[in-house]
Amino acid sequence: MALSYSAACPVPGSARGLKMGRMCLYSISISSFIAPIPFHRFAGRVHKSKASIGIQVLSSAQLPKTFDFSAEERIYNWWESQGFFKPNLNKDGRSFVISMPPPNVTGALHMGHAMFVTLEDIMIRYWRMKGRSTLWIPGTDHAGIATQLVVEKLLASEGTRREDLSRDEFVARVWEWKRKYGGTITNQLRRLGASCDWSREHFTLDDQLSQAVVEAFIQLHEKGLVYRGTYMVNWSPNLQTAVSDLEVEYSDEPGTLFYFKYPVAGGSIDDFLPVATTRPETLFGDTAVAVHPQDDRYKKYIGKMAIVPMSGGRVIPIVADNYVDREFGTGALKITPGHDQNDYVIGEKLGLPLINIMNKDGTLNENAGPYRGLDRFVARSRLWLDLETAGLALRAEPYTLRVPRSQRGGEVIEPLVSKQWFVIMKPLAKKALEALENGDLKIIPERFEKTYNQWLSNIKDWCISRQLWWGHRIPVWHVKEREGEYIVARNEAEAYKKAFEKYSETVHLEQDSDVLDTWFSSGLWPFSTLGWPNKRSEDFVRFYPTTVLETGHDILFFWVARMVMMGIEFTGRPPFSYVYLHGLVRDSQGRKMSKSLGNVVDPLDTISEFGTDALRFTLATGTTPGQDINLSLERLGANKAFTNKLWNAGKYILQNLPPESDTSSWNGIRDWKFDKEGSVLDLCLSERWVVTKLHELIDLVTSSYERFSYGEAGRAIYEFFWSEFADWYIEASKTRFFGKEDASTISCAQAVLLYVFENVLKLLHPFMPYVTEELWQGPGS
Repeated sequence: MALSYSAACPVPGSARGLKMGRMCLYSISISSFIAPIPFHRFAGRVHKSKASIGIQVLSSAQLPKTFDFSAEERIYNWWESQGFFKPNLNKDGRSFVISMPPPNVTGALHMGHAMFVTLEDIMIRYWRMKGRSTLWIPGTDHAGIATQLVVEKLLASEGTRREDLSRDEFVARVWEWKRKYGGTITNQLRRLGASCDWSREHFTLDDQLSQAVVEAFIQLHEKGLVYRGTYMVNWSPNLQTAVSDLEVEYSDEPGTLFYFKYPVAGGSIDDFLPVATTRPETLFGDTAVAVHPQDDRYKKYIGKMAIVPMSGGRVIPIVADNYVDREFGTGALKITPGHDQNDYVIGEKLGLPLINIMNKDGTLNENAGPYRGLDRFVARSRLWLDLETAGLALRAEPYTLRVPRSQRGGEVIEPLVSKQWFVIMKPLAKKALEALENGDLKIIPERFEKTYNQWLSNIKDWCISRQLWWGHRIPVWHVKEREGEYIVARNEAEAYKKAFEKYSETVHLEQDSDVLDTWFSSGLWPFSTLGWPNKRSEDFVRFYPTTVLETGHDILFFWVARMVMMGIEFTGRPPFSYVYLHGLVRDSQGRKMSKSLGNVVDPLDTISEFGTDALRFTLATGTTPGQDINLSLERLGANKAFTNKLWNAGKYILQNLPPESDTSSWNGIRDWKFDKEGSVLDLCLSERWVVTKLHELIDLVTSSYERFSYGEAGRAIYEFFWSEFADWYIEASKTRFFGKEDASTISCAQAVLLYVFENVLKLLHPFMPYVTEELWQGPGS
């Protein structure tokens, strides 16, 4: 029997303020089936015989001194083997469904995983115990860039480069790596107690999910929402692919601001515009110098031409634009539309040409003249020396740079104009905004709705192509005989069929070499994992839309909003009703955990020292929706002590129960009822007080659970158990057992101890599943 709540029950009212629980917490369920049994289940294993229900009473001596963390794996394996994590398809009514944010297949467990597993498992266990059919769908992401890097490093250790293999050979090696190591992260999630339905585990490159990705691309293209165009992207020279904004990390680093002269064509030696830049090598891509139209220093030069330094005499226009801040820097701005996002926008507005000076590997190309072939940083140093020699350098001064670096490779990202595939986002964003406005979608905490609205209201087209070999290859076949023309199809055979129908002749096709952004496939996750595009699949019909999407607030725009847009576009409904956003887990000083600071806390090491339950309880009770949490060893230690306090309370209660042979005493315990107001008012003062406090706790915790206030719920349980039950009532009960009380008073105390403790175990179970299960079952059950 697995610890579980029963179905919801009505709350008896009381003119005297006595509160009864909104959940019938005096019953349990077998797996997902509701089956009330006597409330003294904790006292021992319950077994039915032909004649009666027998109680095998356990003594406190049968419980170890403390809870043994090594029991966690045994308990988890039992849960999973019994099928407790599967949804009960025989239940009617609304299901409670969560799609797990898929961790990267390359990933190793970190505190971010521990946080989302804790919160989602609390949600799923609570509603499972309430009697709802629950489904928590696990899975992993193929993580295009990260996985390709891992395998490239593996090849390098063997003395091989990716380029030495064909594309098919390389992809085969990646699949080989995935089969060998891809299950590491999911096994680690099990260590955290994740009660998801592993029989429904998915991988974003599974056949079914890959079919969903192709179908989504085709439908978007047929609606005119996919196009191929040239645009500014984040370019990774090491990976030689475009990367998303989320895969770019910015850091403040010491650098240099270079000042030099832009000579005015036809002018004297004193006629020049002083400009400043942190990337002087980009001057070979300059197509204008801009000044403010009211800047008296430079008015006379507007409309004239300037000579690009070290270019062999190339000239560019001097233009006026209100965008230029005459108080900032020199007041003269070099415009490089091919290598700066802001300059790209200005260039489009002014109709300036675009010059690319960089190869995909970060070296300069033929447009850089004598610096062709040099690495961008080598070219920078050499160019500055040449400017000094030519008398064009003004000065160089220290400057703190905001440097964009690749999250995966660490190299400096280059803004680069490149031909890519894009999705037009504004029509999709409009529907996603309406979903929030009309209440079909709720974001917790509410303040993030402003962020959601702001991002979607200012959304740009989404670059969905990546220059990788690992991932969902774009389902586009280019026609070799007709430049710029292509066929979109589900497979090569369909592509050739469509091509013949279109051109009435046989043509040669070649599939696009790019793959789709990993966020494209993960944007389909809540419904592709349920069988879409087959809208008649059993899981899709029963479990879509899902209930809650729980994830970190840092990916609200990059993942959550895209899922909402894709879900509405392809299914007509938002993919979930609620978005619950948790904060980042920081160290005890509030710093972000990083290897460079040496402050990374490994969840597996933490579990070994403090136990899974203490880690989960620390994370859950230390968080408020959307707020970061500072993780300290002191709190972990305190919650390990809480686990032991719970354990010792169980030992004390077992120690003070009647022996198994004392049928009369057990019948007396059974006769005590606490679900009616009158029966509680008849109790002795100590017992009446603690039972009433328990009922108030049940109401508070139930309300907190259903408002997603898990920290509040956990703290309330902790405070009641430690201060009111363990430190007060258990101490008070000792006067019953060791004084000269009559049998009825002792029986009442025993019944109250059992009733309160069982309900505390149930309330705590979503937070601390292992120790509560071990106490509930008893050794050897």
